[in-house]
Amino acid sequence: MFVPATFLAALIMTILSTICWGSFANTYKLTKNYRFEIYYWDYAAGIFLISLVLAFTMGSTPNGALSFLANLRQAAPSNLADALIGGFLFNIANVLLLAGIEIAGLSIAFPISIGIALVEGVILSYAIQPKGSTLLLALGVTMAVLAVILIGKAYGELQAQNRTVSRKGVVICIISGLLMGTFAPFVTRAMTASRPLTPYSVAVFFTLGALICCFFFNVFLMRRPLVGEPLGASAYFRARGSYHFLGLLGGMIWGVGTVFNFVAASLVGVPISYAIGQASPMVAALWGVFVWHEFRGASARAKMYLLAMFASYLLALVLIALAYRAS
Repeated sequence: MFVPATFLAALIMTILSTICWGSFANTYKLTKNYRFEIYYWDYAAGIFLISLVLAFTMGSTPNGALSFLANLRQAAPSNLADALIGGFLFNIANVLLLAGIEIAGLSIAFPISIGIALVEGVILSYAIQPKGSTLLLALGVTMAVLAVILIGKAYGELQAQNRTVSRKGVVICIISGLLMGTFAPFVTRAMTASRPLTPYSVAVFFTLGALICCFFFNVFLMRRPLVGEPLGASAYFRARGSYHFLGLLGGMIWGVGTVFNFVAASLVGVPISYAIGQASPMVAALWGVFVWHEFRGASARAKMYLLAMFASYLLALVLIALAYRAS
């Protein structure tokens, strides 16, 4: 099983996870008039499939560490359950995040939802695994909170210009963030309790929990959608093949980031790895601003808030990284 031997290797893996988590939604943005509920079936399959591939490759290298299948044989059932529950909760939050992207846009949805999740997830996981400097970690989280406030101010500037940005979308993003922050403690417990799971095993059962959740929550949203008209199962089979591919690709991108984040956590701890990975709003906002032009024509004040948000997230990243070095 591959695990990082140095902090630098772990830091690189968490930064890669940040890029993956902040970029996957572009595959949905590349579709046109495509319902996120349909996209999500392929996305959920993609995250599970890539976690299996990595578990049987990186997670099973014969270097003396516990391989994926060997770990499953000795792991406590409660840890398997924790990983499944974490994935189930994540899935609900992530579907709502996609709804928020659909309604409010990428550069609004990601900072609000993931910013809230960062604060909540770090606090809850740190209570289980207090690893790293409490002061520096708290300062990093504070800067992330400031970044969320700044993107909210940018949103307020758009409203002041009579731009169409739905309050409903912002509320959905807030709910998504509150739910998103709850999966980190389940992952922490699965990786630190007696007879723990390896990061690769956690990823497989986490993504399996997300896939199982689709048959409940996603089906419910198809019948009672947040956006648009109700959908039947036939809508999935009528979709273009290229859109199904984009859904799988988006899931695989996010899944790679998730596995890398969990693997890095085996060295630096879940609170720090999760906190760095959740700087993904900065990546998403860069996509939203410079590629999708979501703030085209915005006022100078709105752009100033966006620049300050980027700076705050970068400082949060530095402080959280230093929290490990100071421990």
